[in-house]
Amino acid sequence: MSRGKAVVLLSGGIDSSTTLAAAGADGYELYAISFDYGQRHRLELESAGKIALAVGVQKHLVMSVDLALIGGSALTDQIAVPKNRSLDTIGSDIPITYVPARNTIFLSLALAWAEVAGARHILIGANAVDYSGYPDCRPEFIYAFESMANLATRRGVAGEGIEIRAPLMELTKAEIIRRGLELGLDYAMTFSCYDPTDDGLSCGECDSCRLRHRGFLDAEIADPTKYAVTPRV
Repeated sequence: MSRGKAVVLLSGGIDSSTTLAAAGADGYELYAISFDYGQRHRLELESAGKIALAVGVQKHLVMSVDLALIGGSALTDQIAVPKNRSLDTIGSDIPITYVPARNTIFLSLALAWAEVAGARHILIGANAVDYSGYPDCRPEFIYAFESMANLATRRGVAGEGIEIRAPLMELTKAEIIRRGLELGLDYAMTFSCYDPTDDGLSCGECDSCRLRHRGFLDAEIADPTKYAVTPRV
């Protein structure tokens, strides 16, 4: 039996792809939303398209929101992406790869689509264990956004309720990978690198590559990613 419609934020990386696959397995009718936001790693959108097709969504919406006009992040501005940071350091501060208000903006647009599509559920692959230290990936943010969503929408005011969930929030990267493999997810289709090479290889040195690779090592699963440089662990 269907659990109703769910809008799932899909970047094409490990966390969002696993969230989408798990939501499908849980019986949700899937609506995936991805964003072309001026990111230097636009290759992730190709992965998002592949994952959406493989999982079997009702619709995959790709929205253009040019956050490069605002800048302020190594992902959207002419700022170098940090490389080979200590794994112990990653997550201990807010790095320059943080995109100002990104998840607030993305969730707001997902909320608008959810109202139109008649979806009561919005899912995001935010994670607060093996992550880069972004403030908009914390449980407090998700709870606050849900409260706002139910105050600011017709559906919420009508008492129908909108649920914002981050089902992977407390899982390690290895646990997420194991969950995805149980669901039959092909992680070779996913993409995580912040600074890919011109020929589409993952750099192997940015925070995202290193967290990804460590996740596969911790899960004792072969990493299918094509790296320009094998990540140091």
